[in-house]
Amino acid sequence: MKEQDLIWFRLPPPPVAVPSAPPAPARRTVTVEIDGAAVAVPQGATLLDACRAAGKDIPTLCYLETLTPVNACRVCVVEVEGARVLAPACSRTAESGMKVHTNSARVRTSRKVVLELLASSVDLSTAESLAPMLAEYGADPARFGADAATVAQPVKDDNDLYVRDYSKCVLCYKCVEACGTDAQHTFAIAVAGRGFHAHISTELDVPLPESACVYCGNCIAVCPTGALMAKPEFTLRQAGQWAPERQTVTDTICPYCGVGCTLTAHVQDERIVKVTSPLENGVTQGNLCVKGRFGFEYANVPDKARG
Repeated sequence: MKEQDLIWFRLPPPPVAVPSAPPAPARRTVTVEIDGAAVAVPQGATLLDACRAAGKDIPTLCYLETLTPVNACRVCVVEVEGARVLAPACSRTAESGMKVHTNSARVRTSRKVVLELLASSVDLSTAESLAPMLAEYGADPARFGADAATVAQPVKDDNDLYVRDYSKCVLCYKCVEACGTDAQHTFAIAVAGRGFHAHISTELDVPLPESACVYCGNCIAVCPTGALMAKPEFTLRQAGQWAPERQTVTDTICPYCGVGCTLTAHVQDERIVKVTSPLENGVTQGNLCVKGRFGFEYANVPDKARG
């Protein structure tokens, strides 16, 4: 047989192992006592982590899993035996041997007074998460009297996408963190002023269209009181037509680019009225750009009008 008559077969190359990250080293654990029960948590965990691991419901306001704790509201305080002051559970690191009380008289009184001070000075009518807290701790903001100082002020409506009603702002710092290093890195807003006059402000207090804002709306997503609100929701609320009980919620993928952000469309009366994104999504962690959060109006145009 001639060489040209031979059929040569090339064997497949040997399989190559796919590179993978080395396994994370095992973290040491610390054991703390939460209301008399021992709980083991990874080293570096916070008291809030430990309390949640123990099944304790600790109220929070300025805390969010995707943001750096700023210890602003003091609603999450707990009592650590031997400590002089109450500790903010959201940021205090759990240490071995700690004995923590989450519902002592001292803790409840502190939370009650904090809630009363907030409710006496701020409009909490759209802060849905705070109403149950006020009831739980028997907070009575009216006891400060009708002359209690407030942060009441006109709504700032200077752009087409969202409004700012700082009479509802509790200075939780969430919007500042979301605009800064925790998400957007735009740094369009910060806290200005001191004491009771502290407030969220653009640089030099310029109108929003003149600021560094890129209208991502991530500040709206983290605001717990409705101080920041997208225009469609604000308009419906002003008309008394905002009806969450009639809304359907559907997850989809943003159509604008290839990143693949998850959009949660809130639909009322066959119209998209708000777009959010889930915090647990690995791509967005609740954050979106201006197109993803506000660019949904084309879907509300009737088919006939699209031509």
